[in-house]
Amino acid sequence: MHSSELSDFLRSRRAALTPQDVGLPWRSGARRVKGLRREELALLAGVSADYYTRLEQGRAKNVSAQVLSAVADALRLTGLERRHLFSMARPGLVPDGPRRAPALRARPAVRMMMDALDPTPVMLHGPRLEAIAANRMGRVLIDDFDAMPAAERNLARWMFLDPRARTVYPDWEEIAAQTVAVLRVAAGEEPDPALTGLVGELSSRSDDFARVWAEYRVFRHTHGRKRFHHEAVGTMTLNYESLALSADPGLSLLVYTADTGSPSEEKLRILSGRAEERNARAPADLTGAEKAQGAP
Repeated sequence: MHSSELSDFLRSRRAALTPQDVGLPWRSGARRVKGLRREELALLAGVSADYYTRLEQGRAKNVSAQVLSAVADALRLTGLERRHLFSMARPGLVPDGPRRAPALRARPAVRMMMDALDPTPVMLHGPRLEAIAANRMGRVLIDDFDAMPAAERNLARWMFLDPRARTVYPDWEEIAAQTVAVLRVAAGEEPDPALTGLVGELSSRSDDFARVWAEYRVFRHTHGRKRFHHEAVGTMTLNYESLALSADPGLSLLVYTADTGSPSEEKLRILSGRAEERNARAPADLTGAEKAQGAP
């Protein structure tokens, strides 16, 4: 291992990235280090700060291809830079390509299907609970993620950082814990710098998230029942089904329905009608979020 060259290379690539570049919290004027700190890079790569320090100093022996790939992904190395890293750290070890995240967008046919299901609320989310798309009633029932900045369109981020989530979910503690447990499963499947960054941000900004993350629960959204509250109609109990899109690995539809003939079915119908009337009556007088939420 060419320790001096390896150290210089890793430090230069680390210095070229800022916390903002990789989605980590950052305060202007609060840093003395140019670029990412070692512990921040280690967090993104899913290794301990001590191990990354030994790697950067050329003291780590028999580094695995998996660790080198995770570090390369965290540093956003090009193909040439990846090969250079491997040639210094483990000569003869062939680097794999960067992990390609699934496309975080809804195909036109998927959007048309979601709209065709209205007034049944439907949301499409990604592997890290990215809020990718929702039909009209999905936005009414939960929130208008399309009106948010792109970086904030995440169900876990919304759950812990947006006060509205505690109104939408009367059983917020239970639903929030399930949300964290879904991320915990995703984190255990393979190193994911973007997910690690999200967990780091939420851990630093939400004591509730940090507490539940430390409990190490695991959970998958498959089907179940949840209570929702909307200021226009009150509390509803809805069934949910999670449907994986086989043509779009990592993307899932959440479809919400009420029991036939139940008070919740009637409330969902009333909520849909009020939102439709309000949009038709005064579309220019409401913000996008107000329209989506069916503001009274």
